[in-house]
Amino acid sequence: MNLLRKTFSLAMLCLGLSLGSHAQTSTTKDLSAYLVQDSLLIPTQDGAQISALVVRKKNMSEKQAAILSFTIYARLSDINKAIEAADKGYVGVVAYSRGKKNSPDEAVPYEYDGQDATTVIDWISKQPWSNQKVAMYGGSYNGFTQWAATKHLHPALKTIVTSASASPGLDVPMTNNVVMNFVFSWTYYTTNNKLLDNADYNNKQWNDLDDRWYAAGTPYPTLDSLLGRPKNKIFRRWLAHPSYDSYWQSMIPYQDDFAKIDIPILSTTGYFDGGQIGEMYYYREHLKYNPKAEHYLLVGPYGHFGAQGYPDSVYNGYKIDQVAKIPIHDLIYQWFDYILKGGAKPAVLKDKVNYQLMGTNQWLSAPSLKQMSNDSLVLYLSSERDQDAFKLSNKKPLKEGFLKQEIDFKDRSNKHSYFWLRSVTYDTLYHNGLMFYSNPLPEAVNLTSNFTGQMKVMINKKDMDYSVVLFELTPEGKYFYLSYFMGRASYATDHSQRKLLVPGQKETLPFSNTYLSAKKLSKGSRIVALVNINKSASEQINYGTGQDVNLESIKDAKEPLQVKWYNDSYIKLPILR
Repeated sequence: MNLLRKTFSLAMLCLGLSLGSHAQTSTTKDLSAYLVQDSLLIPTQDGAQISALVVRKKNMSEKQAAILSFTIYARLSDINKAIEAADKGYVGVVAYSRGKKNSPDEAVPYEYDGQDATTVIDWISKQPWSNQKVAMYGGSYNGFTQWAATKHLHPALKTIVTSASASPGLDVPMTNNVVMNFVFSWTYYTTNNKLLDNADYNNKQWNDLDDRWYAAGTPYPTLDSLLGRPKNKIFRRWLAHPSYDSYWQSMIPYQDDFAKIDIPILSTTGYFDGGQIGEMYYYREHLKYNPKAEHYLLVGPYGHFGAQGYPDSVYNGYKIDQVAKIPIHDLIYQWFDYILKGGAKPAVLKDKVNYQLMGTNQWLSAPSLKQMSNDSLVLYLSSERDQDAFKLSNKKPLKEGFLKQEIDFKDRSNKHSYFWLRSVTYDTLYHNGLMFYSNPLPEAVNLTSNFTGQMKVMINKKDMDYSVVLFELTPEGKYFYLSYFMGRASYATDHSQRKLLVPGQKETLPFSNTYLSAKKLSKGSRIVALVNINKSASEQINYGTGQDVNLESIKDAKEPLQVKWYNDSYIKLPILR
């Protein structure tokens, strides 16, 4: 949870345009060469006011395109982003979610950003210095605001560059319908004051809170009362929408909305990026509903921040290939020059999908996600023993069998948590679920894209949250994290509609919303799958009663969860031969 929390979310004229005194900004840059407006308030149609700052180079007689960053992360140093845009031949604009910076309104994450960003774009297009061309960029929450703006798609918005984008309802606050704790502290961080409440966010109380809630076994919404604070309206409103319903769908493009998005787009993410689920959702849906869209994807061995700006040379102990060390931030401005000024397309973008194959020091490209692979490796969860674990078999079983697993939710001695373990060994994995090993690979193969699968299960309750983690065990005995899935069984076929399991009945649970990865798997390596039931202090705990999970508590644990994992369950790895 702590790793995720620290790595991790119309036509109006401006009232009171003014040249600011720079009291609202913080920069070491000499501002004498710039025209700075830092106290702007732009009104919305529903009566709110959006705080914004604008930076232009002095003595610019020709109209210019604007580079807009729209964010909830209000910082005094944001002027530096706008200055950079001005230095690169654009007008730099930073605008904030309503309620942030100088806005007098209440801060509300996600809900208004699409329409408010569109209001700002409209305002920009009407300024005397504007050439009616606006581009947006940014990552995580700032990636979300761009996609939220495309739901309304103002004609002045000419391109977006989205990185590690949050996708509310799909990857925050919940992934595959399982809510994660890290967003709870984030709500205070972003809404406690007009900037960011770093003191509160960095307090060790959040570590203690997870453990206290886990030990107490109280219902999930009691996180705020356990903290000794009033009810958290934002978090509780999110919890009131456990399905991907109209509340979430209204925030970002949904289904046919994507067909109308006809501007060129560049998306960036990383194999180790916690925001990858969101970014890939937008990419897949856009190309699904608008197959001819000029939408490029660049993905490499990057974490959440590396995928937005400057990649780490070493990530979680993995030394990335030299060719992967691309300054993403520089690439963003190359893209802007390409779209807005007729410059050259960035050389790394050979095709619509561009990915760095770990372990090869080369970039590969493909016309589509589907064409990243030309074969697949299907492995079944065999009930046959492999020493202290079980076999991942490449042969479909001839006879039905299953493995039994029992989870006692009353027992709080073991907190399963292995989201991107930094130091992975047999011992750290062995006590965290059922382990399955494939035979050694007879030849090197290239894993390209995200794994999918289908679980065949029978349980004694009505629901469960489960996870599948994928590793490569190298011939040298090292475990390398490849991908991850976590999801709620009752939403396996539809994120929008809950369908409870029938106790004592064999069920089929397909899954596909996993993390994309691309790596050369060595000859002699073994694929390792770790399968488990969620029982973590970092996420909701689903006790399986079938009622609203937010209402469940340790009092609902009662008899242990009994799971039969059938041997016709499988995982499917896309590979490129």
